[in-house]
Amino acid sequence: MAINSLANSLAASGDVFAADEDPELIREATPFALKTIESLLAEKPEHRVLLLAACRGFAQYAYAFVETEAERLEEVDFEASERQYQRALNLYIRARDYGMQSLELDHPGVTAALIDESATALSDFGVNDVPLLFWTGAAWGGVINLGQAQPDLVADFPAVRALLNRALELDESYDLGAIHAVLIWLEAVPEAMGGSAERARYHFDRAVELSSGLNAGPYVTLAESVSVADQNWQEFRDLLESALAIDPDRSPSIRLANIIAQERAQWLLDRTENLFFDYPSDD
Repeated sequence: MAINSLANSLAASGDVFAADEDPELIREATPFALKTIESLLAEKPEHRVLLLAACRGFAQYAYAFVETEAERLEEVDFEASERQYQRALNLYIRARDYGMQSLELDHPGVTAALIDESATALSDFGVNDVPLLFWTGAAWGGVINLGQAQPDLVADFPAVRALLNRALELDESYDLGAIHAVLIWLEAVPEAMGGSAERARYHFDRAVELSSGLNAGPYVTLAESVSVADQNWQEFRDLLESALAIDPDRSPSIRLANIIAQERAQWLLDRTENLFFDYPSDD
């Protein structure tokens, strides 16, 4: 009883973290919370709420803090950057595995089915499964994004698409359009992998609409994935400036995510001339 009570309280702490305004505070607090969740899972390995919290927490921490640090280290310390990228990859894998562990509880064999028959593997999942489908797909997407040099990881791309598309079918408005926001990245991959810039822009429009324009993330994602690929620096800057113009306090449930996205937007703006061949020089 005590373990269940603590587990439910700890899992709910993610919402408190998401509303915070201090990324560094959350960066320092998150590892302890995640290890506590893992300690409780050692006692209650089939606790669905904890499994979702672990999947979500490790994926968010990997993206917001570890992968971001790796990117910023690239230009000053390549070896340190590579270590951080590997750490982020390992965290994404851990997040994905917790998600799949939960999916397997009521649907034994779904992991193998996602690999072999991704189009039909999730037909039995319902609207209550949307958070788990979404976070497992997002975590698995992080694995593929950082594991592009490993063919065995990239081969799982259809499974990621299946998880996110099923979540979208069931509830496209989940978490202020978060599924559409992730699908911007998914559709921004090369056409050879099934991507489409047109579909990426559609998901951007829906993500903005469903969040009433209060989520900075979609603007940043479209800018760095599609605008850079199209070498459209004007659109790139317009999108990032739109992200920076959002007031994080207007949507408390995603306050922290907006602050982190705006920090990334400013970092990308500062690097504009390094990302576009035809960007006008000040000289």
